[in-house]
Amino acid sequence: MKFGEQLRTSVIREYEWSYIDYEGLKNDLLDGARRRGSSTARDAKGKGKAQDKSPAAQGWSEDDEARFVAKLDAELDKVHTKQKVKAMEISRRIQLSEKEVGEVVGRLNERTVGEDAPSEEEFMLLEQDLSDVIADVHDLAKFVQLNYTGFYKIIKKHDPVFDVRLKAKPFYKENYDAQVVKLSKLWDLVRTRGNPVKGDSAAGGSQGSFVRQTTKYWVHPDNVTELKLIILKHLPVLVFNPNKEFETADSAITSIYYDNPDTWELYEGRLKKTEGAEAIRLRWYGGMKTDTIFVERKTHREDWTGEKSVKARFGIKEKNVNAYMRGEMLPAALFEKARKERKKSEKAIAEDQRLAAEIQYEVLKRGYKPVCRSFYNRTAFQLPADARVRISLDTELTMVREDNLDGCTRSGDNWRRMDIGIDWPFSQLPAGDVERFPYAVLEVKLQTQMGQEPPEWVRQLISSHLVEAVPKFSKFIHGTATMFPDRINLLPFWFPQMDVDIRKPATHDFGIKRPSIEAAASTSDDDDDFASDDDLPATSRSGQAHGQGLRMLAANPIANGDAEGQVSETPAANDYIYDSEDEYDEDYALEESRRIGGITYYAAVTKSMIRKAGSAVKTTMSNMIPNSRGSAIPRNDRLRMLYGAQEIQSKRFKAPKGKKIHVPVRIEPKVYFAAERTFLGWVS
Repeated sequence: MKFGEQLRTSVIREYEWSYIDYEGLKNDLLDGARRRGSSTARDAKGKGKAQDKSPAAQGWSEDDEARFVAKLDAELDKVHTKQKVKAMEISRRIQLSEKEVGEVVGRLNERTVGEDAPSEEEFMLLEQDLSDVIADVHDLAKFVQLNYTGFYKIIKKHDPVFDVRLKAKPFYKENYDAQVVKLSKLWDLVRTRGNPVKGDSAAGGSQGSFVRQTTKYWVHPDNVTELKLIILKHLPVLVFNPNKEFETADSAITSIYYDNPDTWELYEGRLKKTEGAEAIRLRWYGGMKTDTIFVERKTHREDWTGEKSVKARFGIKEKNVNAYMRGEMLPAALFEKARKERKKSEKAIAEDQRLAAEIQYEVLKRGYKPVCRSFYNRTAFQLPADARVRISLDTELTMVREDNLDGCTRSGDNWRRMDIGIDWPFSQLPAGDVERFPYAVLEVKLQTQMGQEPPEWVRQLISSHLVEAVPKFSKFIHGTATMFPDRINLLPFWFPQMDVDIRKPATHDFGIKRPSIEAAASTSDDDDDFASDDDLPATSRSGQAHGQGLRMLAANPIANGDAEGQVSETPAANDYIYDSEDEYDEDYALEESRRIGGITYYAAVTKSMIRKAGSAVKTTMSNMIPNSRGSAIPRNDRLRMLYGAQEIQSKRFKAPKGKKIHVPVRIEPKVYFAAERTFLGWVS
């Protein structure tokens, strides 16, 4: 579907007269190209006359340029004004809702004996009002997203220099993080009728009788806002310190990954999921001034061992990190102050000291160096004291090189490079040092009783068009494979999917809706990271909201790993929501070449004819020779829950020359026992 058609079919009634006049601006450009072409043709007929290169002779005069720029500015101002007005309206409505909810909850908590509590109807009215505000945020996000794409396309067709005009009206950069946090708190109060769940967010009760499942998904920036609004209706945004005002840096998480730059043993171990494979990283929360750095080690355990994968970590002051990683400061000295203060038990201190000694020994013995950094903003959703459903959404994910290879000093002798902080998108870095991941990463952690099904809303969410399942996705693996293409030959299985548009049409009625029929119609038309939410420090941690998906544009998984290992078939090309921003507009290209005239025009016509002929030959050959399809995957309940009723195919990809794609394979324990019996039979 072309963008113009998508824009026409996605109009929201409230914003009907505030969208960009995309067709009008595009037609102005095409008309100008035609005039330039006819003017060039007339000049070519003149014999003995030098061709006039002035704007007037070229058809597109200075007056035409001025009119077009004025119209472009007017459209930008129209959209920018509407966005500002609506954002202010949403803020005022949230303030009013805070007052109303506070009054109702106050009456509930402060009522005396014999005084009536707030009625159910009052809470229902508050819930409807909040649902309407949430729908407003969703609609505003869709409005901004479509208009940004439209302006980007028009400016790209005309002159990329005019990008400065778009930056002068930054309607697409508005950040609503604080508003979403407030909406989450209000919704939780109303949903629980003034009795929200309280307790330690890291608590989860006895773990012995529970089964934990973790699955990961990619989320297109277009869907980030809608996804957050859907989740906050079921789980509140996790805030560790509600008394602290939200700041952008509160949601930032940065990790420095270590490996041997000669052998890449940690990378290959994590990629192949070999027994005992480790990953070592240093992590901090917030900005560069954060004083506490966490040293972490993840150890992978295979199921057949009967053990669980373990993540262990300890905190260290930033000023001591270099000395510790170089072996100049021993673990005993690190915990000397902790022993004197006695804020932790001797047993806990001894465990941390043992871990510090083991990590220091491995780093020094195996020559581990900082190789890759990951940065992202995390929105965490969880009920306090209830770990049954824990969801995190990482946006603005970026990987950065930390090594000193190729004769370039990055981190130098320090444990991290200091020329960047948390100033996404790190535009000061050279292109080869940074990889901006195009999607957000959703991680769903479920903890259920044996045989118990996950909540229905979770099953609908992970089977919806908003997410794309990517089992075992790892930020460390992806960053290392991307940053070091000349040194890494074994690639993760999701690499071939990076060039595939993961947007897909809605498969079932799922999304943000307004609370009544009279209001506007439904608005939903159209790890590496082994980090758990209890890893977060005791500071204000809350979610990023609408602005993140747009800023990214501007710059039963519920059982074991078997079901996760399958990749669903890629949608057909015409299933995409709209063509990519780099789509080739053949009509416009021909008009531009006709304006230039001469050999440029004839070359463009020739290329167009060759392209059409090639397309016809390709279509004919594809009809004669059936496409190679992947093998069908047998159906079971988990797969139906994950992918729905459609047929699932295991796609076949071809690795780049000199590379191999590693596909994880699950080996059942009985295979090892059978091999052991065979070996013992040979020995005897």
